[in-house]
Amino acid sequence: MKLFLINDKKLKSLSTNPFKMEKDIQTLVENNLDVLFNLQFVKSEYAIKNFRIDTLGFDQENKSFVVIEYKKGTNFSVIDQGYTYMSLMLNNKADFILEYNENSKVQLKKDDVVWSQSKVIFISPQFTEFQKQSINFKDVPFELWEIKRYENNILGMVQHKNTSNESITIISEDPENIVSKVSNEVKVFNEEYHLNSSKTRPSWVNELYFTLKERVMSLGEVEIKVNGNYISFRRKSPFVDFIFYNQGVYTIINMKAGTLDDPGKLMKTIEGKGHWGNGDYSVTIDKKTDLDYIMFLIKQSYNAHD
Repeated sequence: MKLFLINDKKLKSLSTNPFKMEKDIQTLVENNLDVLFNLQFVKSEYAIKNFRIDTLGFDQENKSFVVIEYKKGTNFSVIDQGYTYMSLMLNNKADFILEYNENSKVQLKKDDVVWSQSKVIFISPQFTEFQKQSINFKDVPFELWEIKRYENNILGMVQHKNTSNESITIISEDPENIVSKVSNEVKVFNEEYHLNSSKTRPSWVNELYFTLKERVMSLGEVEIKVNGNYISFRRKSPFVDFIFYNQGVYTIINMKAGTLDDPGKLMKTIEGKGHWGNGDYSVTIDKKTDLDYIMFLIKQSYNAHD
């Protein structure tokens, strides 16, 4: 990633200001875990079973633990380390919950955690092509993020996303292999999972979603995050969520009750009620719904998450 500074219509290339130590990266990320990854910080240098996890975080939206590892060099195996940490977590669930409870005001129980959404994040100034390709499977629960510091205290982060439709399980058919064991419990979800989640769903529902997606993405800076229950569209945090039903696209707008301007009184208030997704407003969008009005509502939420 190359960054430029615009000065009077002229571009000046920003020079890199490399991190001297791995610990410098760790400190910066831990102090800004909520901003960078929307995660709750749990523990630094968490020691368990002769291993030491650099940073332990918790995804409050997905109710899952996230292990973060920092690397200055490129001589390490992403696959080996990633699956070792995933196996460590899944085989010591009670220890992870205890660590969370000791470092948080909110207490977790074992059933409160969605272990299938666990993942490992690797952060490094550079990954080799071999490391990138080694995790290029649709169901590997790892993320690779390159981090670079530039002059003027500017930070850049880029995620290397998987592009393959192949499953990691094709390289290991042995059910006792660590890859197979982790894959049986941890699932990586994508749009395709939701689009194909029902054989009886009419085709117009998926078509409606694609229309909504295109219009939501055109709002500006939008990121898509998928879990097993819904597809979330985020700015700095989720502003709208979509859930697929045979009757249409169930839509949750992430604004607090009483803050949404809804003159047509289309939305239903779900404040205080248990539900998937984020926010206090919901509606099921079907073929008769006025999408211009829906976008008027969604845009309010987008602007509120600046």
